[in-house]
Amino acid sequence: MAISFEPTENTVAAKEHFNSIAMEQMRPISRRYDENEGEVPTEWVEWWWNTGRKQTSGKLDGPSDGFIQACVQAEELCFGDAALYLRMPTPALGGSAVGAAGTSEQKVQFLKHFHADGGHPIWGAMAITEPQAGSDASAIETTAEFDEASDEWVINGQKIFCTAGKGSSTVDGGFTVVWATIDPEAGRAGIKSFVVPANTPGMELVGCEKKLGIRASDTATLRFENCRVPRDHLLGSAEVKKKDPKKAGDKGFKGVLATFDASRPIVAAMAVGVGRASLDFVKENLAERGVEIRYDAPPAELTALERDLMEMEAELQAARLLTWRAASLISKGRPNNLEASMAKAKAGLAVTRITQKAVGLLGAEGYSTKLMVEKWMRDAKINDIYEGTQQINQLIVARRILDYPSSVLR
Repeated sequence: MAISFEPTENTVAAKEHFNSIAMEQMRPISRRYDENEGEVPTEWVEWWWNTGRKQTSGKLDGPSDGFIQACVQAEELCFGDAALYLRMPTPALGGSAVGAAGTSEQKVQFLKHFHADGGHPIWGAMAITEPQAGSDASAIETTAEFDEASDEWVINGQKIFCTAGKGSSTVDGGFTVVWATIDPEAGRAGIKSFVVPANTPGMELVGCEKKLGIRASDTATLRFENCRVPRDHLLGSAEVKKKDPKKAGDKGFKGVLATFDASRPIVAAMAVGVGRASLDFVKENLAERGVEIRYDAPPAELTALERDLMEMEAELQAARLLTWRAASLISKGRPNNLEASMAKAKAGLAVTRITQKAVGLLGAEGYSTKLMVEKWMRDAKINDIYEGTQQINQLIVARRILDYPSSVLR
């Protein structure tokens, strides 16, 4: 498949616009909220909700490169601060799930508040991981039973590592998309996704994790005890028939997994942004010391430092191009399961290597909090874990290339 690497004027403008936000709004407060985990970055949240999103929609009208432009946004804002990017009041992963598995009516119903003027900042989130179900989403034990008397679904279980889960569960207008099984004996076929609005009785915020990196982002544990949601909060088919409500949500497990095909390129773009921040800083630091990188020198004459930097640049470019390839397929309405996992696996590994090398190349200062590179190294690691670990995404790639089912290649 041919991909044009000449971005539209609109995408170039988007890159410049989001880079200015990264440098003017995010970088100045980045260290503060890293050191004060749990403190809400109020000035950033309020600025984005009241000013940033309006500026963005007003400046970026016109032809674009589709989903590639969303990846450009993620890269540039994570060049500023990945944790603050995750803390933006947006539909986020919850919105991706609604977009992937919801009906047109559900998309309007659950996402309309995010597009409205005024109001207060709100969040969307997705609750998948459980204490006993991490990489294997089919092992989910949270249940959803249909109560015919009340015409509602009753959800019971616990979810961990929910990005933006605090805001999505406690701030009116927000919502959490919860994965649960309606038939434990059916395996993957029984897993569906349900929209649970913020402050729904029976949904409890248990607490938030203290983390290695992305500390400004809230990562919540949620408990569901007889949590009731209306019949039509099951994502999928609008035909939630009274005779057999389990036939609703007809996309089922495949539908909710399609969320990852859209979210993994975004995570890969986030990784590229963090990696680029580290690489650019190292190059600027070396330039200030008079160190020149000789791109035209024969390989045998390159210093170890030059080889390291060139390898870091190559890793970053490869991750970006894979990301744009996966995003381009989305824009064309074509399947991208293989490409999304390739981009996520490559970017997660690349950003981990790049940021670790950046810390090493800067010596003792690189390891200290005098510079931001140690923070970027900590922020980088999560990109190799969430939205499918490195190992899981490599497994998906192998299955797609070899055409093996999960029962054969595990």
